[in-house]
Amino acid sequence: MTPSRINIGRILGTPVPLLLPNEGPVHVLVVGEAPGPRGADKSGVPFFGDAAGRHLYTALAQLGAVVLPPDIDTLPWDGAEFTAAGLAPQAHGVALGNAYDRCPTDDGESFRAPIRSELEGTRNFTRLNRDLDALQARGLKGIVTLGRVATRTFDVLFKQRPRPTLARRALPHPSAQGLLSMAPDRGKGAKMADLQEAWMVRCQYAIIQAGFPAPPSDSE
Repeated sequence: MTPSRINIGRILGTPVPLLLPNEGPVHVLVVGEAPGPRGADKSGVPFFGDAAGRHLYTALAQLGAVVLPPDIDTLPWDGAEFTAAGLAPQAHGVALGNAYDRCPTDDGESFRAPIRSELEGTRNFTRLNRDLDALQARGLKGIVTLGRVATRTFDVLFKQRPRPTLARRALPHPSAQGLLSMAPDRGKGAKMADLQEAWMVRCQYAIIQAGFPAPPSDSE
């Protein structure tokens, strides 16, 4: 039995730390809701293997904000598979994290959404503020939140402890539900591939607005 098969169907529920550049500044923090059961919960890297994370990593790679392992296209987009193969992305100028840092579950088997007492409790807010302090020491300029839960959590966090120097941008979550929410008529008649492409463009623009250096244009 391969290592990637052992954990399938069981949620580890262990904390998933920020993905950080090995060196240099951190311009922007990108924040999702929580690690997914087949993705970040198994890979230990935010969004890495999560179904919705694929579009985020593609957008970041196009922007030059992450480098993905060359072998990644030979495997299913799955956190356990990536862990078994020893694959991980490298961040450049961005940090990736979640409003809640572990895959929420009641029984170790089934995923559930994080509840407000978990998201806005002392333990979680202490963690978020500690991470933000460390990132601001590395030059953090802005935050991009993905989805309503992440956006609401940071709204409450910043009411308690304002950080007026940080730019903020909010995007729909890159899940199918989030993509449909940003389309006219709730996505009626829209192709999912087109919605994914449109979201990636919006994501890149939001990250640049939040403080990531814009890539040079073709005319430069």
